[in-house]
Amino acid sequence: MSDELDIPRDTSVNDEHTIRILEEKIRAMQIETESLRKELNYYKSEMEKLLSPPLIEAIVLDVLEDGRVIVKSTSGPNLVVNVSDTVDFKSIRTGKYVALNQRGSAIVEVLRDREDPLIKSMEIIEKPNVKYNDIGGLDQQILEVREVVELPLKKPSLFKELGITPPKGILLYGPPGTGKTMLAKAVAAESEATFIHVVASEFAQKFVGEGARVVRDVFELARKKAPSIIFIDEIDAIGAKRVDLGTSGEREVQRTLMQLLAEIDGFQPLDNIKIIGATNRIDILDPALLRPGRFDRLIEIPLPNIQGRKQILRIYLRNMKIDGSVDVDELARITEGFSGADLKNLCTEAGYIAIREGSHFINMTHFKASIDRLRSKKISKDVIDRGEKYV
Repeated sequence: MSDELDIPRDTSVNDEHTIRILEEKIRAMQIETESLRKELNYYKSEMEKLLSPPLIEAIVLDVLEDGRVIVKSTSGPNLVVNVSDTVDFKSIRTGKYVALNQRGSAIVEVLRDREDPLIKSMEIIEKPNVKYNDIGGLDQQILEVREVVELPLKKPSLFKELGITPPKGILLYGPPGTGKTMLAKAVAAESEATFIHVVASEFAQKFVGEGARVVRDVFELARKKAPSIIFIDEIDAIGAKRVDLGTSGEREVQRTLMQLLAEIDGFQPLDNIKIIGATNRIDILDPALLRPGRFDRLIEIPLPNIQGRKQILRIYLRNMKIDGSVDVDELARITEGFSGADLKNLCTEAGYIAIREGSHFINMTHFKASIDRLRSKKISKDVIDRGEKYV
């Protein structure tokens, strides 16, 4: 009894304090345990990502009645594959991108729709800063282009009223440097339409069928962005005459050409889509590409005559610092055979000569020296006819 009587009265208080300390330690340990568990799960997830095999991207070609799917994998061949139970079968449609696992080649995921980066890069969002009055010597050609391309896009009701179908496209042909690309840029700037610029060589892809797919995607982009203009530069890269024999690469180019023909003259209408082709080798183009219903108008862009050279020179000279000795009529007369690009180069070269001499103005002497310099650099027609090559 004496021992019990010796116990201090504040023992219960000390016990409560100890219990609170222990409870706080337990809570701190629980929080630390939860934090460590989350960190462990994170590292487990990262390890799974690092150790899991990559998935194969494929595009759906067809859905079979038995529930299997025909896909074209990016690694090459077409495959007939099953669909994982975790995938919504209704979301699988022709043209959809899907992911295949490597071991069983089954569809394990449906990927979101997206535009091919190559196709997306072809679109010019900002309008070119080229206007019709920046092009000289092509008044008749500008009139034809406006009638065929710009007018149907801006005023389609005129054609519906008369009951006629406007041409689908035009082909600009002529020597290099005569203004074919500039004319296409001017149409894009003036027509207020989406301008899609593609060099035909971009249609030639490495894998079989890829070129045709790129052609389809370009026209699909044009339909989404309509009204739109598709400008195919250097169309002879895929539009050359077809031959019976050839390499596998040539056969792939021919398949790409056939897809282009099908898109231009196929079942899907091109009401508010216009096509402009450009080439300096119209002699090698396939006749099927030139028939009415595809490129309905063939517009020649020739070397400028003397009046055309005057117009082009005035366009370039209006922003140059020249003196009174510069005679535009004389310059146009002595630049016979020069293209629009040659005349632009002429003005630039004259400016360089003036800079070398320390002159603050460009005079007629500078222009004549520039003409002599450019003519000396030109390869003569005789050299080309002899078949001489320069490396």
